[in-house]
Amino acid sequence: MKRFMATLFTAALLAAALCASASASDFDAVAEDLSSIGMFRGTASGFELDRAPTRSEAAIMLVRLYGAEEEANADYAAGKISHPFTDVSQFTSPYVAWLYTNGITNGYTATTYASQRPCSTQNYVVFLLRALGYQDGQDFQYADALTFAREKGFYDPSMFPGAFLRDDLAALTYQALAADTADGSTYLLDSLIRSGAIDAAAAAPMTEKIELYRAMNAAASKRNSPAIDMDTTTKMDMTMTVAGESQTMFTGVTSSIQMDTTNPEKIRLASVMRYDLLGETLEISEWIKDGYVYVRMGSGGEKTGYKYAAPDQTEALESARAVDVSAMDVSGLAMIDSITENNGVYTVVIGKAMAGYMDNALSALADEEITADAEISDIVMTVTTDRAGNLKAMTMVFGITLQMESEGMVIEVAYDYDVAVSIKATGSKVKITYPSVLSTFPELSLEEIGSTGSPEL
Repeated sequence: MKRFMATLFTAALLAAALCASASASDFDAVAEDLSSIGMFRGTASGFELDRAPTRSEAAIMLVRLYGAEEEANADYAAGKISHPFTDVSQFTSPYVAWLYTNGITNGYTATTYASQRPCSTQNYVVFLLRALGYQDGQDFQYADALTFAREKGFYDPSMFPGAFLRDDLAALTYQALAADTADGSTYLLDSLIRSGAIDAAAAAPMTEKIELYRAMNAAASKRNSPAIDMDTTTKMDMTMTVAGESQTMFTGVTSSIQMDTTNPEKIRLASVMRYDLLGETLEISEWIKDGYVYVRMGSGGEKTGYKYAAPDQTEALESARAVDVSAMDVSGLAMIDSITENNGVYTVVIGKAMAGYMDNALSALADEEITADAEISDIVMTVTTDRAGNLKAMTMVFGITLQMESEGMVIEVAYDYDVAVSIKATGSKVKITYPSVLSTFPELSLEEIGSTGSPEL
């Protein structure tokens, strides 16, 4: 029973992490969209998304991303292009010949292309970067291709953690089509439509989705200020059912954060978080001022507080930051089922693509003694912008149901999440105040905080 409850607790943590996490997913809808524009094609067995793509298949995709499929086939038939490889099929030869002739790809050896060798995530990301107009050896190094792709906004490693499959290839291709080209003039799909390589009418649904997503992200990026004032609220109802008996537990987390990192030498922060669970409230407050971090926590009338020196606070904040994205960030586009906009309010629906996350997470937890199953509802997110196109608020609503069985006992746990974020101010409009009680906080070292806890005020 102890093992079973530990598994349940871990599953609950995984469920809570879904707001910010993604993993191996089901990108059937993405493959269908790519198929509609002639970019991704299946076999007699369908799209075969659950197997590794080959180097030959990657070569075909790359030529299509260059908008050169017709040219490659025509030039190969006319004998204008060729390749020296003995292991390339007749069907794939025009594509490999075009890439080889244009110096875009080389063979595995002088006479072999390793056509059936699996294509890795790094191999394919390099292909995508080339299609976007970046040159390896100049704009990026092969060894750093994944980091560079992340900086360019179409690759997120959390979406592709395992073996690289055709499923992943489809998702990466989709996001690369929405990414800025190297010259910054447009995004890749638009470039292919303008060149006539892709039919505009066939691509219209994808174009609309991409442009709405880019517009929504552009609104969010306007709020990418070194100073921000924001409130967040997370509500979660958890209902546990055992042997026909159910109990519901409410958890709420609210926070208010004002932060200003305009001057890296003088970071300022004021943060208050309140946790409500079973009628009890825990409050944790934190302030950063003049090289010190102040912390106060407590429940009811009992509160403890302390301060500690943080001369390297800037360095710590920098190391915790995600990779800076220097271009339009479209790294989550493949997860989205639909996106619509009405008077500055964007509604985003994430559905089937998240199912794979729970399947993989629970597979890691399950063993011969424990079986687990999960269902996740559509995640509905709204993003509200003001008249100037600035991000004002975000909400996210979804539910998760977990069912686990061990030793004949079945436990079902249902989670209902409601998350809201409100941005009150950015830039010079952010005002940070500090309570006078900070002057009474005793100073501790990090070692003292870890070993003795904090004193009572």
